Amino acid sequence: MSEAVVAKRYAEALFQVGTDKSTIDQLDKEMNVLQQVFKQNSNLLPFLTNPRVENAKKKQFLTEVFKGISTDLLNTMKLLVERSRVELMPFVVDHFIHMSNDAKGISDATVYSVHALSEDDLKKLSKTFAKRFGKKSINLENKIDPSIIGGIKLRMGNSIYDGSISGKLKRIERSIVSANK
Repeated sequence: MSEAVVAKRYAEALFQVGTDKSTIDQLDKEMNVLQQVFKQNSNLLPFLTNPRVENAKKKQFLTEVFKGISTDLLNTMKLLVERSRVELMPFVVDHFIHMSNDAKGISDATVYSVHALSEDDLKKLSKTFAKRFGKKSINLENKIDPSIIGGIKLRMGNSIYDGSISGKLKRIERSIVSANK
């Protein structure tokens, strides 16, 4: 079974537990913190996956370091340690956050532009595209891409809105080529 499928199952199980106990918001906040912890501490995952460190020490470490988190999340992390699948934890976190955002009507998207967009521009784009995609809100990440020449290109999941000058030029080129055939 692929790692993505296994991670998704753990995330779904934890999401179900959170739904049953009405602790989704708390778990969502904890998952966001955990996501940052894994991003900022590059030594954490190698330590937890090190076969020379006993599982008991890894579990004790998790208990001490993550004192304030919910029992369900801590037990999930310990279960991943027991089953030698702790390397899946960042993927479990990502899947859980995605599921939580879907339940709330929130999506993540990337907007490509030639220059960095202001907070005001990002808010306007988020509001506009949230209506278009039927979402409550969209969390936008701005990436700089000088190859688009001007305008913006937005990617949300498998959907792409291309309002860039380079995209328009490519569409014009295709229509000219197809007209000359």
